[in-house]
Amino acid sequence: MNRIKLLFDRKPKGILSVYFTAGYPQLDDTAAIIQTLERKGVDMVEIGIPFSDPMADGPVIQQSSTAALLNGMTLSKLFSQLATIRQSVEIPLVMMGYLNPIMQYGFERFCRDCTSAGVDGLIIPDLPFDDYVKHYKPVAEQYGLKFIMLITPETSPRRIRLIDRNTDAFIYMVSTASTTGTRESFDELTFDYFRRIEAMQLRNPRLVGFGISNRATCQAAHQNAEGVIVGSAFIKLLAQEKSVGDAVEKLLMDLELEVNRL
Repeated sequence: MNRIKLLFDRKPKGILSVYFTAGYPQLDDTAAIIQTLERKGVDMVEIGIPFSDPMADGPVIQQSSTAALLNGMTLSKLFSQLATIRQSVEIPLVMMGYLNPIMQYGFERFCRDCTSAGVDGLIIPDLPFDDYVKHYKPVAEQYGLKFIMLITPETSPRRIRLIDRNTDAFIYMVSTASTTGTRESFDELTFDYFRRIEAMQLRNPRLVGFGISNRATCQAAHQNAEGVIVGSAFIKLLAQEKSVGDAVEKLLMDLELEVNRL
């Protein structure tokens, strides 16, 4: 069974997924960051593919993406860094990136190399849903990869139902219609959105991302979904702290999370 499915079967609530940009802060940090996140008790890792025009990302992830590209990160380099990752890491790995560099690499080649590296799922924020269903879903399924689609407060109920029907990993529930970044708290409109999606009784579990950076936002998300996704807050800490381990420890402290460390 796919590791993402196994995770939600084993831990139906309280999941913590952490995003980082591959090649940042240093080109060869990828494996060490993934290994440290697992060792510190993170449930799932999203590996960001750096891109020159990350339209859904805020300034923190944009800056990390630019720095990673300047460091020399490419998809070929990333796959070489992940070649032996499954010798030391068991948690689910999700590759997250924009369509342009993936298409330049070749989508089937990309899927094949993801599977060879032990990647479990894909998030491509700018992939149109209709194209996903017609052209990309069959290829991903051939290689055992789970597609994760995003929904926002503006996504129509009809589209949410279609996404729920055509995916079977989890739904990435974007907390706000703005770009990624940290927030101090969620407003009442966000809580209305959470309640509206909960009332739909979707078959897929949900993880809330965008704006998770402290106890208030993390606790609110955990109360309204199966877990959270943290990105910008962790990338900031990677730049500020002396080591990856220190960055993860500070993140868990800021979120006030107790996790089961290995």
